[in-house]
Amino acid sequence: MDPTTLSLIQLGVVFFALGFLGRMAGRIGMSPVPLYLLGGLAFGHGGLIDFGSINDFAHIASEIGVILLLLMLGLEYTARELVTGLRQSWMAGLLDLVLNMAPGVAVAFMLGWGPVGALVMAGITYSSSSGIVAKVLGDLGRLGNRETPVVLAILVIEDLAMAAYLPILTAVLAGVSFLGGLTAVGISLAVITAVLLGALRYGHIVSNVLESPDRESFLLKLLGAALLVAGVASALQVSAAVGAFLLGIAISGGTAQNASRVLEPLRDLFAAMFFVLFGLNTDPHSIPPVLGFALLLAVVSAATKVVTGWWAARRQGIATLGQARAGAALIARGEFSIVIAGLAVASGAVPKELAALATTYVLIMAVFGPVAARYVEPLVRLFQGKKAAGKEPEVIF
Repeated sequence: MDPTTLSLIQLGVVFFALGFLGRMAGRIGMSPVPLYLLGGLAFGHGGLIDFGSINDFAHIASEIGVILLLLMLGLEYTARELVTGLRQSWMAGLLDLVLNMAPGVAVAFMLGWGPVGALVMAGITYSSSSGIVAKVLGDLGRLGNRETPVVLAILVIEDLAMAAYLPILTAVLAGVSFLGGLTAVGISLAVITAVLLGALRYGHIVSNVLESPDRESFLLKLLGAALLVAGVASALQVSAAVGAFLLGIAISGGTAQNASRVLEPLRDLFAAMFFVLFGLNTDPHSIPPVLGFALLLAVVSAATKVVTGWWAARRQGIATLGQARAGAALIARGEFSIVIAGLAVASGAVPKELAALATTYVLIMAVFGPVAARYVEPLVRLFQGKKAAGKEPEVIF
């Protein structure tokens, strides 16, 4: 069969199946992300049916998906709100860094992977998935909650930390000089600072340039600007997702509202492929040998993320339910973890088992994270109810 025809048929089957999975998730009141991931596992190499010919499309579609997820997240907030959040949450960011790099470092030394393996695993367990968290917050209707700015501030700090971490990691893996690594870090931080300042002072100009009374023209300008900014950011060693998020921050007022309305269907379509790609790239046969360590790492690093979010929300005076929601929202790991593992394995500086462990770990966390975010609230309410019922009744004289 002609390759293009085969790809069209396979894509049709995948989208059709995703539609059913999304409907099923809606009926049981949870985010469709875990089902999309498991769907990708079923359609990937070693799964129930191998749809390998859609990998090229899935790869570029998933890149666009995460860009749109972060762009629309940025549309919800202004640059001033972001700066305020960063000022208030820098201590939570520091706690996040220490608590969540530690499990990865410990496992790397336990498996004898040395300092380079420890540096790689530290990055894999540290960073939450901005894409998954953004999708789950939207699905669960929590974008307006009090704890959401705290979660977003931590995500942004993580992305900024990644802007420094990735050039250092690349330099260590490639054996580049310390000065070369520092130069790359300096460029990354300078670009982020310049874009943030630009969004603060000239955001209204960005909105005016993109605004158009014609829907088609508006959509094309918006999508073009998002891909352009993300691509330039990536070329300058800054995360493409951070670039898209900062563009969203720069767009404000009525333009931001129109952009959210126009982009929503595109985001849902491409974001679904972003989650499917995780599963497509995971061979189920690689999971059993590393499953024990992956589960251990998942349990420990889920707990450290919950502690991070809980503590950060508590510092802002948010109630217990909000603290729990903030902690659970941060559990999911995703794109950065996979990127880091890919860089490390491609360099040949770490064992190939690291990729299997990282993929299994990310798959577990990407499935468990949205489930935990959905059910943490009823669990806390149940616990609070039992605690209240267990109290001795007051005796009134």
